[in-house]
Amino acid sequence: MASPPPRHVTDRAFQSLGDLIKLLPSGTVFLFQFLAPLLSNDGRCPSAANKWLLATLLTACGLSCCFSSFTDSYVADDGRVYYGIATRRGLWSFSDPAAASRDLSAYRLKVGDFAHAFLTLVVFAAVALLDSDTVRCFYPAAEAEAGILLSVLPPVVGGLATSMFVMFPNERHGIGYPPPTPAPESGLAKSDSRRAPLSEHN
Repeated sequence: MASPPPRHVTDRAFQSLGDLIKLLPSGTVFLFQFLAPLLSNDGRCPSAANKWLLATLLTACGLSCCFSSFTDSYVADDGRVYYGIATRRGLWSFSDPAAASRDLSAYRLKVGDFAHAFLTLVVFAAVALLDSDTVRCFYPAAEAEAGILLSVLPPVVGGLATSMFVMFPNERHGIGYPPPTPAPESGLAKSDSRRAPLSEHN
């Protein structure tokens, strides 16, 4: 049986894991961290129902991470932030009643969105499958090996994430991520070509 990694290695691993979590939608991470101990009975999973519930949570959170990669937000001329889903023609807003009169074509679906969806799924898998509740529930015999993976996998996934973001920069502010940052002088979104406040077209 493999011995757990030294404490300083584990500390670095958890720091790397924390950096990975920042790449995920905050709501999804909170939901998983809150529900996983409850559904798995603190990882003990005394019945098959606990395993099914935890597996359902893992699947739902993974899908949520992917979905968030295809969402975006913008600041309209009224100063409010509106969210929507990226499509081939632009952003389909489900929160802005005046969306039909705005030009949202700059928010159209891109190849990078699929890359980011894949990346967030990989990151979530690395975080969730190495979670102590998940390990104890599904593969308790490999708990020591999971500790070794915890010291190795986060830096590897972090390197993959960095490379992916270099190739496909993420300009979206989707659901679960920080909204567009208001500019100090106007109180609205920073005025680059995509983030300028959107006014209605007459």
